[in-house]
Amino acid sequence: MTETAVLAIRRATEDDLPAIVAMLADDPLGATRESPDDLTPYRTAFARIDGDPHQHLVVADRAGRAVGTLQLTVVPGLSRKGATRAIIESVRIHADERGSGLGSELIRWAVERSRELGADLVQLTSDATRTDAHRFYERLGFEASHLGFKLKL
Repeated sequence: MTETAVLAIRRATEDDLPAIVAMLADDPLGATRESPDDLTPYRTAFARIDGDPHQHLVVADRAGRAVGTLQLTVVPGLSRKGATRAIIESVRIHADERGSGLGSELIRWAVERSRELGADLVQLTSDATRTDAHRFYERLGFEASHLGFKLKL
């Protein structure tokens, strides 16, 4: 693969699941919560995502190989005068593509796609321990404006 190979950002297919799950598992946090050896729960989730018009699971494809992924969710709301939000989740870049600018390109794509989908605001969360990711998002213009909370069910 060369760095000049054309990059396409496209809707993920079920055939992309092994590559997506491998990217999700390829970091210290993901290694503890993902199970790439059993794709059954991921296939179930994929079917739900793929059937929902407000969900946009994409892969960055270079020369037929998934090298990045993210999920974009469009959420209509009442606050902020009825603003529609786009939420970016599960951003991952393949290990041998990190540092190449692909992450910036993927996030810029998500922001532009959010505009096209009528969103007034783009938001994302990042694990509190991912300080490098926080700097990355701030460089792209995101502000650390809120403190997020989760409750595991």
